[in-house]
Amino acid sequence: MATSGKKPGGDAPVTLHARVLLDARGVITEWNAEAERLLGHRPEEMVGQPLSSLLIRPKPDEEGGLPQAPLVNGGIRVRLRDRSGLPVDVEWWMCPHIGPAGPVTWAVFLATARGADPGDFDRAVLDALVTESPIGLHVLDTDLRVVRFNTASPGMRDVRAEDVIGRPAREVAPTLVTDTVEHLLRHVLSTGEPVIDFVQPGYPPADPHREHLYSMSAFRLRNRAGEPLGVASLAIDVTERCRYRARVELLNDASMHIGTTLDITRTAEELAETVVGRVADAVSVDVLDSVYQGEAPEPGPVPSEVTFRRTAFHSTETSGLQPAYATGEKASYGFPTPLTQCLADLQPRLIRKVNDDDTWLAHDPVRADRIRAARVHSMMVVPLAARGVVLGVASFYRSATSEPFDEDDLTTVGELAAHTALGLDNARRYTRERTAALVLQNSLLPVRLPDQNAVDVAFSYLPGRIGGPWHDVPWYDAIPLSGARIALAVGDVAGHGMRAVAAMGRLRAATHTLAALDLAPDEVLAHLDDLMVRLAEESRAAAANDPLDGQPTTASCAYAVYDPVSRRLVVARAGHPSPLLAHPDGHVAPADAPAGPPLGGNGLPFEAWEQDLSEGTLIALYTKGLVRGSPDDDTGIARLGHILGQQDASTREACDAVIYAQLSGRAAENVVLLLARTSVLRDDQVASWTFPSDPAIVATARTLADRQLTSWGLSDLTFTTELIVSELVTNAIRYAPGTIQLRLIRDRTLICEVTDASSAAPHLRHPRTTDEGGRGLLLIAQLTQRWGTRHTGRGKTIWTEQPLPAHPGDAAPVTPDN
Repeated sequence: MATSGKKPGGDAPVTLHARVLLDARGVITEWNAEAERLLGHRPEEMVGQPLSSLLIRPKPDEEGGLPQAPLVNGGIRVRLRDRSGLPVDVEWWMCPHIGPAGPVTWAVFLATARGADPGDFDRAVLDALVTESPIGLHVLDTDLRVVRFNTASPGMRDVRAEDVIGRPAREVAPTLVTDTVEHLLRHVLSTGEPVIDFVQPGYPPADPHREHLYSMSAFRLRNRAGEPLGVASLAIDVTERCRYRARVELLNDASMHIGTTLDITRTAEELAETVVGRVADAVSVDVLDSVYQGEAPEPGPVPSEVTFRRTAFHSTETSGLQPAYATGEKASYGFPTPLTQCLADLQPRLIRKVNDDDTWLAHDPVRADRIRAARVHSMMVVPLAARGVVLGVASFYRSATSEPFDEDDLTTVGELAAHTALGLDNARRYTRERTAALVLQNSLLPVRLPDQNAVDVAFSYLPGRIGGPWHDVPWYDAIPLSGARIALAVGDVAGHGMRAVAAMGRLRAATHTLAALDLAPDEVLAHLDDLMVRLAEESRAAAANDPLDGQPTTASCAYAVYDPVSRRLVVARAGHPSPLLAHPDGHVAPADAPAGPPLGGNGLPFEAWEQDLSEGTLIALYTKGLVRGSPDDDTGIARLGHILGQQDASTREACDAVIYAQLSGRAAENVVLLLARTSVLRDDQVASWTFPSDPAIVATARTLADRQLTSWGLSDLTFTTELIVSELVTNAIRYAPGTIQLRLIRDRTLICEVTDASSAAPHLRHPRTTDEGGRGLLLIAQLTQRWGTRHTGRGKTIWTEQPLPAHPGDAAPVTPDN
């Protein structure tokens, strides 16, 4: 009967089905029914027979053979012969059996062998590797001919063995077993060094129309003598894994390289550059024309007749696809086509196979001709939509690549299109804000500079490239001053947008006001600095409630005043590049005024710089954007000076020449260049007299003024000029000590100036009918075109301007040659 127990030397219980008793000589004395069922021998046949007669001994050349004698107290695996003569593998345990009387006998317990024979394991492993394993196994001989291969691997499935065995591996899979792979396999044969995870693309015999990627490993096979028998190669299909990794890398690259600027065209180009060669052979990007103006259609589908602008097109050298429209060209899509359909429902279109006879091609003949010529076989059309608003369409084509697009490709480009659309929408919003700011800025800047004779002036204002940094908002001005002088100003407000433009407008208005007061350049900058400080205080107060509502807090400015009578230039600057002076002899030097802090900076005082200029000297004021395109500002300034030194034409021509030479393309920043060529009033245009402070000289002053007007042919102005001279000289004698100077200047107007040593300025008032005086300045204001007061180093000057006669026979205004 069956007996339960434990293996000797082990813990696992085992059921012993058969028991055989032996005497001391190994002869069977008892053979139970379980032994009969296990081996088929009946008890009467076995009792009296030695048990060793059933033992099948291993051959001498077999490895792992069983021992020649049983092992006492140890379970062993043996092979016995059953009644029909066939071998039966059993597990054998043997122990002494001591009965109640008699000699010592042995008890042998037998059970069906558990598990398989080691040889069976070897055969099973080999069979599984060559018939069931999903990993490709190829056993090659020393000539790299196929000896064995795994018929169940995806790359060799359904390939007949008789078509492969004995053939060179290069013939079986020529696109996979390349020269490089053959070299590696021969290296493994000769050196024994294995190759691990070598990635090789190619077309396997089981799927010759689709490229796969395989991770290949190889090791050498040897016999017992150590001689090489061949090479075993393992191949794992890693196509999907590599495609997933490539997709992740592509999306990562797109996040870093698409939308790096606020430029619509550049954003579209970045999409095309990122995708071509990795997903598609060619890419075209079309953006709604209205988007270029900062506008966008209503959310939802877009009408098929909407106008697009070809924004980007990029292709590989082997694609052969030519663009249907030139970059920048406007067009509408034919209807119905995949492009209009994706705009109708905002869903992408995947066209796995493009056939020459597809009906939609007839509705877009221009595009159809290009597609047929390049043999495009697959394409995708994806709308570029952000925040529910369609901005354009991207089209992807394959012609050189043999594989058609699939759903994974559509998912990938869908994510790329969404990222690109956000960049386009940001650029559109920036364009809209920038356009509005430029409109406001242009309305605050002078369209043309005022007429005057002190300098021949010209300017160039170039807004920065759309999508560029647009660091500052510039302003420029030429302001006529009293005494035929001119004030020139160029500045930059830090920042961009509406608030920077508003700050620029306030600075320009303040500059005009300060110039009207005839303040010195350093005093003008000091007052502008106070204004920027107040703007900064307002900005901090606003930022406490809204961090996005801050005002620009700093600005730069160069302010210069030129006097054509004295030929003196006075310059002061606040954090701005020094004006350049190109003298008539070709020498160029900076107006080396101390730099000074930016307006709204640390409040340090500003200093003025003065120099007498020769007639025809070219004064250049500019913003940093003009020289920032160089490797450094100093190099750009040096080149600018070289160009100015060669300019002897009109200021307009000189201005154009500088722009042509300094800017090779559209500047990223706003650029302002203000050029002024100096003039000098001739001696016969200026008359000046100095008188003592004596009431008797009033008549003399009137007489001298009368004579001067007669010599200038301005007799029509004699009466009013005599009244002006009498009033101004009388007031100077009454209120100011020391000498008095009278000066007449014939420029575009007749200028009359009286200078005295008093710093007190007169004020215009309306006298009552009973007042005996106070009507002089009121009378002057009625008789002149303009009048005012300016302070000088020794006192003040009261000046007036009268328009010159315009009728024939009278002297015409003197203007410099243009």
